[in-house]
Amino acid sequence: MNKTEFVNAISDKSGLSKADAKKAVDAFIETVTEELKQDGKIALLGFGTFSVTEKAARQGVNPKTKEPISIPARKAVKFKVGSELNETIK
Repeated sequence: MNKTEFVNAISDKSGLSKADAKKAVDAFIETVTEELKQDGKIALLGFGTFSVTEKAARQGVNPKTKEPISIPARKAVKFKVGSELNETIK
């Protein structure tokens, strides 16, 4: 499902117009992005938790040349699925 299909599904299920559903989806994405940029955490009960995790620097191997490479430390977004959602998809 792409963003347009997602907006259409939200519109159908909520009774919102497609324009209002798009605004709601965009606001959700913007809010999550802003919170994660500040190293925050968003917990949606029954759905899941968005958080930021630190990935340590490490050594890797370039698969093409087999040369060792240094992979720098970075931040990554993590999503932990909630128990209700997890049970729904089983």
